[in-house]
Amino acid sequence: MSASLRGLLFPQSVVMIGASPTPGKITHTVFANLTAFSGRLYAVNPRYREVLGRPCFPRVEDLPEPVDLAVVMIPAEQVVEALESCGRKGIGHVIVVSAGFREAGGEGAEREGRLVAVARDYGIRLLGPNTFGVVSPRVGLNTTFAPRGALPGAIAFLTQSGAFGSAVLDWAWQEKLGFSAFVALGNKALLDESDFLPLLAEDPETRVIAAYLEGLKDGARFVRLAREVTRQKPVVVLKAGRGVAGKRATLSHTGTLAGEERAYRGALRQAGVLQARTVEELFDWAYVLSHQPLPAGKRLAIVSNAGGPGVIAADTAEEEGLEVVDFSPATEGKLARTLPPMASARNPVDILGDASAERFQKTLDLVLADPQVDMAVCLSAPHPILTYAQLAAITAQAFAQHGKPMAASFMTGDLGEEAKATLRARGIPAFFDPGRAVRALAGLARYAQLRNQSPEAPRTFAVDRDRAHQVLAHGGVLGLEALALLQAYGIPVAQGKLVSSPAQARRWAVQLGRPVALKIVSSAAVHKTEAGAVRLGVPPEAVAEEAQALLEGFKVRFPGAPVEGLYVQELLSPGREVILGLTRDPTFGPLVMVGLGGIHVEVLGDVAFALAPVSAREALDLLQNLKAFPLLGGVRGEKPVDLQALAEAMERLGQLALDFPQIQELDINPLFAYPTGIVAADVRVRLG
Repeated sequence: MSASLRGLLFPQSVVMIGASPTPGKITHTVFANLTAFSGRLYAVNPRYREVLGRPCFPRVEDLPEPVDLAVVMIPAEQVVEALESCGRKGIGHVIVVSAGFREAGGEGAEREGRLVAVARDYGIRLLGPNTFGVVSPRVGLNTTFAPRGALPGAIAFLTQSGAFGSAVLDWAWQEKLGFSAFVALGNKALLDESDFLPLLAEDPETRVIAAYLEGLKDGARFVRLAREVTRQKPVVVLKAGRGVAGKRATLSHTGTLAGEERAYRGALRQAGVLQARTVEELFDWAYVLSHQPLPAGKRLAIVSNAGGPGVIAADTAEEEGLEVVDFSPATEGKLARTLPPMASARNPVDILGDASAERFQKTLDLVLADPQVDMAVCLSAPHPILTYAQLAAITAQAFAQHGKPMAASFMTGDLGEEAKATLRARGIPAFFDPGRAVRALAGLARYAQLRNQSPEAPRTFAVDRDRAHQVLAHGGVLGLEALALLQAYGIPVAQGKLVSSPAQARRWAVQLGRPVALKIVSSAAVHKTEAGAVRLGVPPEAVAEEAQALLEGFKVRFPGAPVEGLYVQELLSPGREVILGLTRDPTFGPLVMVGLGGIHVEVLGDVAFALAPVSAREALDLLQNLKAFPLLGGVRGEKPVDLQALAEAMERLGQLALDFPQIQELDINPLFAYPTGIVAADVRVRLG
């Protein structure tokens, strides 16, 4: 659809249905904005023969040509009929600004359904309804009521909120921030964010795609498209509404933990999308990505005439995963000979408060020439010996000479306005906050890392689907009997047996010949430790007595609860407890989850999600995103767990999710990870 959408963003002819010549009316304001359009412009309104000097026709059918784009601003109850007129006239793109549709509920939702049906019947690419509109500076198109539209630039901006978009347009003029295209998505009745990605990826004037989203209409489709787009140019998203996804009647850890924010975070990371945390970060990243080259790595140099800002920058760099690099011995020696004795020649470089323009220039040149430096920030506090205008010129010259990404922090107010203008002209971001300058460069480094990764397809494993089908044929909620499902998909499980009596439990334990774990199999024992449904380390000779006590205690706590039997399982040696899981998200579909396991998983919430299926690299990336990853990598002399085995189990779970869509939720908790291999000890499956 990308080629067909060019007529919406870059039309050659436009008509506004509902245009008015009366000042003060919103339909007058929008049409007045449209008069700056570089192509042919018409109006449709049966009351007038012309509007603001442009020809006006009583009906769409009376237009002299089937224009590229129609902008509709009439009462909601008239919009469906107007859209049919556009279809009959052969108009392929329509923006419905009018409100009164799904957002109004009831009758409005039914009206929106009819609107979509008409658009599909005629093949119309419909944006809206209830949209703020689009701005395309390249062709002078402004279908919004924002009085100035937008400056031309290299950032394409998609927004789900018209009010937020209006504020951004106004703020962008102050910041001299330009756009290649601006699109308010409105109700997304037909066109949504995914439809614009291919067009903007192909657009030579768009260097960055930025978006404010409150939700995705089709999460899986967005991720599939974004994976392709982000190999060409960066996509930065601010996702609002990051709270709990909503009430879930779940029987698993995974379903409970799979909140909306975690699902979005995992999916966007897989797609190569940078997820901004704030509005400030969204546009800082978009700006720097649209103006600066990508760094070779994440090694940062800090040059400052004040110690405090340098420390703030260094702290932020560590928080953002950047490396405050050690300079080469040659660079450090040259700096030591250039700087005063009291200055610091190590990174961060403190050239002292009395630094002249010449000292700043020499220091920046030496630092940026070091092959171990990928990017740099220049920081300055006020000092009478040096003007910010001078420092801005020096910074711009260093950027032009060395071609490495740079950001600046001039900690001042009005004194730095001229300097900011100089830096802006060279595409160098400048902020009061040193940390903000570092975070801007961190966005560059993250995208560079994502782009440098070659795509890796998920593997397909040889599995026993027939056996898995037999296990899942029972339906409902499955417990330890579902360990056979894991075995069928090549995930190692602990030896065990389901028995019907304490006596049978003892016979099997004696046959096993070592201490065992006793577990009650019951739908009431969702989480066995909390339900008091498990005993660990029971010697074979004591199994019958312990099993009887376990059953009696369980029946007291859960009177009338069904008990399917006892599961007698080999007692595994201590290892790192991990939880692996599957859940089905309403936006993205099947998700694979990993985290530290055990009884506190829901309290700690240290888990990460990814769309299924996952590749080996995505699985390892998911593990590395855990806060507790160092525990898996080995601490204080401990050997690291078998990360490759863990990653492969996640790959296999992803394949299972696609092979059997009836699996709604699955928990493996705990799964014991060892230096060599993994073993699943318990599992819970909920089928749809």
